[in-house]
Formats: sequence, C-alpha cells, structure tokens
Amino acid sequence: MKGRLTGKIALITGTGGGQGRAAALLFAKEGAKVVGCDLKEKGAEETVEIVKASGGEMISVQPCDLGDGNQVKRWIDFAVNSYGRIDILYNNASDPKFVPIDQMTEDEWRFTVRNELDLIYFSCHHAWPYLKESSNGIVINIASVSAMVGHPADILPNFAHAATKGGIIALTKQLAVEGAPHNIRVNSISPGCIVSPGTETALKNLKFKEYWLRMIPMNRLGKAEEIAKVALFLASDDSSYVTGVNIAVDGGFTAQ
Repeated sequence: MKGRLTGKIALITGTGGGQGRAAALLFAKEGAKVVGCDLKEKGAEETVEIVKASGGEMISVQPCDLGDGNQVKRWIDFAVNSYGRIDILYNNASDPKFVPIDQMTEDEWRFTVRNELDLIYFSCHHAWPYLKESSNGIVINIASVSAMVGHPADILPNFAHAATKGGIIALTKQLAVEGAPHNIRVNSISPGCIVSPGTETALKNLKFKEYWLRMIPMNRLGKAEEIAKVALFLASDDSSYVTGVNIAVDGGFTAQ
C-alpha cells in the first residue's frame, strides 16, 4: 500500500532526537523523503542512520543553527538542490530559557525569542516560495500548551516560552490565511508534557513531574510518537480541509 506521504519532500527541524526523530521516522515510513537538521551533530547523524536502517530515505544538515537566517537558507537550498522542491515544512525545533520574569535577563529573553520564534520566521520565509510552487504545501508549527495556560513560577517559570509559543499560534493563523490562495495549509500542534531528551532533566524533579500528572486527566505523560502521529495527519491529505488550527496533544491538560 502507498504511504500517506509517498513522494513528498518533508523538511523537519530538530531531528537529533525526541519529537523530531519520531517525526522523521514516521514520515519516512509513510513514504516521505525527509530532510532534517539539528545543532546536535551526533544525534542528527544517528537519526539518519535509524531512518535508513528502517528502509526510509533521509538526508540531513548538521550542525545547523536555525536562529541564523543564512544557515537556514543553506538548509533550504540543500533540500531544493537535493530533491527539487519542498512539500512539507515541519517546524519542530526550539530552545527556550525558563526563568521567572523578575530574574530573567535581557539576553535570556532574546535567546528564547531567537530560538523559538525567529527560527520559524527564517524557515517559513525561505521555504515559502517553494511551498507556493507545490500543489499542496504544508506547514506544521510546534507551539505548546504553555501558550494557553499559565504555570506556577516555582514549578515552571514560563514567561518567555509562553510568549513565543503564543506568537507561534498567532502566526500560524496568519500564514494559513496568506497561504490559502496558494493551496498552502498551515497548522500548529501544542504538546503537553512529553517524555523526551528535552524534558529528561526536568522530569527528575519529583515536584515538576507530580504537577503534570496531577493536572493531566489521562494521568500520564505523552510520548514523542504521539505528537508525530498528529503531525502525520496534518501533513497528509487526511486533513485536506484543515488549516489555521491549533491542536492540543496534552492528555486533557488544557481541558480543565
């Protein structure tokens, strides 16, 4: 049987592990040719090896600093030079600082904006002309439940992260409207607390882990694969009439 993404060229950021690796594996399994990138060279190379070992096709650029517009352009050019087009852009990567507002330095604020919001501007800006040329361009942005719900500062000092992820949901809606005349669909996913390398250290804090489990009706943390499956739906024709929406994948966290 044909996979849901057979023949598609899918660009995924942050493929060195966690949700990015899970998406690369699933998209490749569904027939996409995956172009990844990450700052973490070893992790990015491992993901390529894992995808190829499972029978998929993937190439990658590492290291790639997505907060640097020139490096993003080189990554986009690499994808186009390799495959001739772009069908899917999955903006997964991010790197926030979690500091209370009264303690956050200007450098920490700007670091978070650069590495959560600027990088989506750069990738969308450079990929947009090619997405317009695609017969069915797709953009998927990773936001967060933190864009919709506040957290106690002693558990998750979330000021900058909340601001950038809220911005991602807003720009997703705007890009959906701008993209519709070109048959580009743009949606976002807001994960809850997902077990991944990015949350590994925080989840060793019992107070942090108990907070999430207490607040999640399903009483468990999420898996990277569960985010990837929602992204697959949004990247495929199964969601052909879905654009401009944000889907919370959070075990019910934002429902209460």
